[in-house]
Amino acid sequence: MGGNAEQESQESSCASDGHAVLTDLLAGNAAHADALPEEYFAAVQDGQQPDVVSICCSDSRVPQERMWDVADPGSVFTPSNIGNQVWDVDHGERIVDGGLLYPIHHAGTSAAVIVGHTGCGAVTAAYEAATGGELPGPRGVDKWVEQLVPVVEAGLESDQIDADADDETVINQLVEFNVDRQVEFLRAAEDVPEEVSVYGFVYDFQGVYGDEHGRAYLVNVDGETQPEAIAELVPPKFESATRSLLW
Repeated sequence: MGGNAEQESQESSCASDGHAVLTDLLAGNAAHADALPEEYFAAVQDGQQPDVVSICCSDSRVPQERMWDVADPGSVFTPSNIGNQVWDVDHGERIVDGGLLYPIHHAGTSAAVIVGHTGCGAVTAAYEAATGGELPGPRGVDKWVEQLVPVVEAGLESDQIDADADDETVINQLVEFNVDRQVEFLRAAEDVPEEVSVYGFVYDFQGVYGDEHGRAYLVNVDGETQPEAIAELVPPKFESATRSLLW
């Protein structure tokens, strides 16, 4: 009897916690809806034509729309997955992720953005697996981590990563290396028209690239990765956002 009472108490506590989260969600959405201007969705009632598709890591610390200060709906298409990967596997063949292709092929989107972030757990897990550790599990997570392991291995074998540095430094370098590999794959993919621009960023909320937490550092423009060359492609006031951790 005592065991049953304890179990019922735990279940009640879990239910209460779940209800509290649900209440927070409902309250947050109510505040969101109440704050929207009356005509907020008027321009996108019948469809969408986002200028950009921005694929980010599925990390709660990376605010996809807020990082670009987007105020209007229909401006940015925002897929995400573990490790901001532009690819998926279908019947053993590596293909471009549908979340990226849909807006490009069906909504007139002309720019694709890949956003990694400092301290990435996915890159960390792939790094640990590549250096003799175990995959984190469960299987649905392992699938995406396994796809990153060859990227990490290539990075460690390249001359762009300081393999003798501490793990934190190596992992953040691998984050940027991964962004570059994702850009490279997307630009070479037959399903992505040549006129689509591809940009790579690393979102820094840890002060790794500079002192501005929340700055998205531009590390790749259509395959160009040298900060000096990238700086020439953007207005002078954004030169400080063109940096690289890679050698």
